[in-house]
Amino acid sequence: MTISIDIPITTIMTKQIISVDIKDGLARAEHLFKKHNIRHMPVTDHKKIVGMLSMNDLLRISFADGAYREEGDIQSDIYEMFNVKNLMVRTPETISPKNTVREVTSLLTNRKFHALPVVDGEEIVGMVTTTDLLKYYLSMF
Repeated sequence: MTISIDIPITTIMTKQIISVDIKDGLARAEHLFKKHNIRHMPVTDHKKIVGMLSMNDLLRISFADGAYREEGDIQSDIYEMFNVKNLMVRTPETISPKNTVREVTSLLTNRKFHALPVVDGEEIVGMVTTTDLLKYYLSMF
């Protein structure tokens, strides 16, 4: 069986985009991560992508705050100190709907991130993650 990796990324990308607004608080972001069982979200400002946020970003600040406390509501304290704009990766790398599975696999293999927004012009049209790629490769067997 031959694996077709020169197909457009649109073939395997997630088209239902869950995003967080740049003005949203971290509690909202955490709610969306948990509700949709996802680990990465684009950050938008008037539907334009301006950043990326990961569940690890939230965990990192919660852990750092909790490491030096014995009691109290760690999450609410830390979530009041920061917002989505403070934690997001600004100007994230994006890919085009014309990029192939091969190109995206290469990009994610050589970088330290695991999700890429698929952008057509200024509009986000999908997301592709390492999990999407693994599921695609597994479907070939």
